[in-house]
Amino acid sequence: MHRYCQLIGIRADQIPEYERLHAAVWPEVLATIRDCNIRNYSIYRHDTMLIAYLEYHGLDYPADMAKMAADPKTQAWWALCKPMQQPLADGTPDEWWTAVPEVFHTD
Repeated sequence: MHRYCQLIGIRADQIPEYERLHAAVWPEVLATIRDCNIRNYSIYRHDTMLIAYLEYHGLDYPADMAKMAADPKTQAWWALCKPMQQPLADGTPDEWWTAVPEVFHTD
């Protein structure tokens, strides 16, 4: 299992809608997340910053992320959410959510 943390901004005027959508994530999107070996997935918000945490239980993260990206219902979900988000200014051009390195963990 590998833990991931990611950051992205959210447009202040879109916070209520983003939180409304995430209070009732589409079942097909949740099924795809699970089918792509993601468990214990959470998104937190601090002011205009979203913090995602997930645990990956598969063997090929890039393949599972490609599978997720190819799913039509997930694409439709992302089309709703993406305009509400703002990638971090110091992120790399190829990432939407900025990956955050783990510094410490204990069970």
